[in-house]
Amino acid sequence: MPLRLLCLALLPLALAACQGTNPYVASSRPLPPAPPQAATTFDASAYPAPARDYGRYRSWSWRNGQLPAGSAEADPGQVADAVSSALDQQGLRPARGGPADLLVSADLRLERRLRQVRDYDYDPYYGPGPYGGAGFAGYRNGYGAYASVPVVRTYEVQVMVVRIDLYDARNGQPVWSASAESGSDRSTPREREAALRESVHKALSGYPPS
Repeated sequence: MPLRLLCLALLPLALAACQGTNPYVASSRPLPPAPPQAATTFDASAYPAPARDYGRYRSWSWRNGQLPAGSAEADPGQVADAVSSALDQQGLRPARGGPADLLVSADLRLERRLRQVRDYDYDPYYGPGPYGGAGFAGYRNGYGAYASVPVVRTYEVQVMVVRIDLYDARNGQPVWSASAESGSDRSTPREREAALRESVHKALSGYPPS
């Protein structure tokens, strides 16, 4: 029997086998009941933290009612005045006759830093050049070159470091913190006060975060 006729003869048998009863039966067990505490327990870790609304922070006061500590460069009153001025520029006002939205703490300290400066010492190379001859008596065509040697100088400087921390007055959670520094090698009290204000404004320049 030709192969094609044999395939046609076996085709009805194959279709009948495919339409037979499936010996596999799906089965499942019911889910166990939820524990009683599931109805009242909230798993905060299963949800992303809501975005903080910095617009609702409008007033502030010192944390624990304490002014920031001063240093040899600035007394507590100067530090408090610089922080208050910088907060005012960020739209935050001191709380008057009511609870504040933010609690503020500030810290001022002096630290030392190592600075490196790269200089170049230029040592001229005397060789054939445009001014040839002894005593540069005549002009000649030629070439000349100069060699430079890098010199790295390391020195120590004193800087003024200001750190500012903001806390939510309702729950005490940290809201924002930053620190900044500026050179404190200023000779006059006016220059040291300017360095303090510069550090404070740098620290608060990123508030509120975008």
